[in-house]
Amino acid sequence: MTDTIERQAPQEAIRSVRVIGIGNPDRADDGVGCLVAQRLAGRLPADVAVLTRGGDMMDIGDDMAGVDALVCIDAARPAGSPGSVTRIGLAEQLLPGGGTFASSHGFGLAQAIELALALGTASQDIVIYAIEGTSFEPGAPMTRDVAAAAQEVAARVVAEVERLRSGTSKGTGDA
Repeated sequence: MTDTIERQAPQEAIRSVRVIGIGNPDRADDGVGCLVAQRLAGRLPADVAVLTRGGDMMDIGDDMAGVDALVCIDAARPAGSPGSVTRIGLAEQLLPGGGTFASSHGFGLAQAIELALALGTASQDIVIYAIEGTSFEPGAPMTRDVAAAAQEVAARVVAEVERLRSGTSKGTGDA
């Protein structure tokens, strides 16, 4: 009798990914990152943590520690088309200069990432989805165009997380 040994192809290692929705839901369009994080509930693998950050962007440096890839969703200052989405993949491009991310605090997402990169603690892959807002007034509701973009971005983040977990190169492009 001959024993048969089945050889299995080596499994690809699944990379760790974290998603962070950034913003203040009490400041109109600034809360879109948190809205996207809510819309991701139950749509991502159990090992993918979804966090929200609203105040101290320094926490994002800690959030990256030990994570292979990071996806951030944040509001962007008005530049022409409310609700438009820009994907920034730091593997393919540099952070835009001039602090393009809207923030309810002085130290924003771009600065937190730049600091983590300088310290060597940043995730290997970082992707940012910036949703252009128009209203950042305390107590104001989120504008219709920005709220509508949240659903599209949630779907794009689901696909992005799948790509990042598998280590597949290149992202999903701009919208």
